[in-house]
Amino acid sequence: MLLENLGDKLQAALKKLTGKGKVSEADIKAVMREVRLSLLEADVNFKVVKEFVATVTERSLGAEVMDSLTPGQQIVKIVRDELTELMGSSSSRLTFNTNGPSIFMMIGLQGSGKTTNGAKLAAKLKERGRRPMLVALDVYRPAAIDQLQVLGQQLDIPVFTMGANVNPVEIAKNALMEAHKTSRDILILDTAGRLQIDEILMQELEDIKTAVKPTEILLVVDAMVGQVAVEVANEFHNRLGIDGIVMTKLDGDTRGGAALSMKQMTGAPIKYIGVGEKIQANMLEEFHPDRMASRILGMGDMLSLIERAEKNFDEKKAKQLEQKLQKEGLNFEDYLEQMEQMKDMGSLQEILAMIPGMNNRAMKDLQVDDRELVKVKAMIESMTVAE
Repeated sequence: MLLENLGDKLQAALKKLTGKGKVSEADIKAVMREVRLSLLEADVNFKVVKEFVATVTERSLGAEVMDSLTPGQQIVKIVRDELTELMGSSSSRLTFNTNGPSIFMMIGLQGSGKTTNGAKLAAKLKERGRRPMLVALDVYRPAAIDQLQVLGQQLDIPVFTMGANVNPVEIAKNALMEAHKTSRDILILDTAGRLQIDEILMQELEDIKTAVKPTEILLVVDAMVGQVAVEVANEFHNRLGIDGIVMTKLDGDTRGGAALSMKQMTGAPIKYIGVGEKIQANMLEEFHPDRMASRILGMGDMLSLIERAEKNFDEKKAKQLEQKLQKEGLNFEDYLEQMEQMKDMGSLQEILAMIPGMNNRAMKDLQVDDRELVKVKAMIESMTVAE
């Protein structure tokens, strides 16, 4: 689950106020101390935490809370509003060129997930009717080109490569010409990463930017590195001017607080979050600050759940199933088909976490294990028709 540990701590702190008919200034300040500590432990930037707690405290001591019949609920609402504001207030979408291919340049440190998330983005855009092409510009990392080609084959998306002995700038220029020839409207550039930022890496990225003028530069950062993610984002932003951030490994990490600091510290919005290891479109979610704030506070995220269901459930099949249910009832094959569609939406734990009231503690009590579904599937598939 996304930012699980931070969510647990914030919910536990705020719960001390929600049951009270009246709250005092001392109550609010005591809870705000816990909120402050929870955010710092999650590795949210100190300056960001200080400003956030000051704003929430000031609003909580105002008339909207003190005169309310449910002051605790009002404070939770204030925390949610300020978390949303902190992460960017509204979702930020990709920009597309009106003339010629739109070029998205994926940059970041080695191991951040540039290649896999570039492929997920290509899958997402293909799902929306676009014609993407992946471009292999990482000529340094062993097997980087092979990895991208394998992903391209899995997704049925072409990969442009000129081998490991050609300058990445030349590859990018040729890829753009190829896109014009083959009527590809999306180019996703998989650039080389380094273990740390260095001048050679930056210069190469600047040269690629100058050569093909990307529509957007997307920085892929690993949430597990904590505040280092913000420092990396700042360095890339100062040199290249990044347009958006793709945040990976946010699920369940104790130091995922970088997601809360990123917009405030760099000015660049988080556009996507990587939510799983599978290379498919729904494993890269558009980042909605308001929905993320709700999920952190255990309020669920029904809109994202509905969106996932709409993408993965076939309306025609659902009607056929309804008619079959009325006439002859369901069998194990129907059950298996429904189970497979559920699986495409994500893990059971992930889906349940989007339902309001299903906070992290309730989830732990349920002990949901996706492996049980694998066993059920194996049992059904091993049966004869008569059985």
